[in-house]
Amino acid sequence: MTVLGLSCYPAAPSANKGHPRSSSSEAGRLSQLSIPGADGTKVDTFGPNPGGLWMFDGNGRYASVVVRPGLPKFASNNRDAGTAEENKAAMQGSIAHVGRYTVNEADRSVTLHIEYSSSPNWNGTDQRRPITIAGDEMKYIVPTPSSGTGTSEVTFRRAGPATVGAGQGR
Repeated sequence: MTVLGLSCYPAAPSANKGHPRSSSSEAGRLSQLSIPGADGTKVDTFGPNPGGLWMFDGNGRYASVVVRPGLPKFASNNRDAGTAEENKAAMQGSIAHVGRYTVNEADRSVTLHIEYSSSPNWNGTDQRRPITIAGDEMKYIVPTPSSGTGTSEVTFRRAGPATVGAGQGR
């Protein structure tokens, strides 16, 4: 698939159509999610080795999940009965959203049409994200991260068939 004129994610839309027409899908594993610190250094928002997956399908749908490794388990083994501390850790340590996407070849961006998100303020929003692709790596900027401050830089690497759904870290 071609995203922004670069071959990397085969299910991405063509420049002419704005959305894909194939039935293939492609996935990427999260390799970094950071925000710039006050001193210019990068702060790893979800830790040094975040877990996550980004999937595009051939019909213009996407899913994204990011989780900080090592989140504490719910002592009750029931997320509906979590303590305030457990719920805070789970909410601050993960973000997920799904919806539709379109690509703007001219300005090298992808717009996410977010239908559902674990960050409720994102539900029903459109978010334009500048994107670059080099080889098997896709980077984009989140201009308004769910944390509410600064910008985030997100990097995904193409996930091969052996790693997608393997349940393993990096």
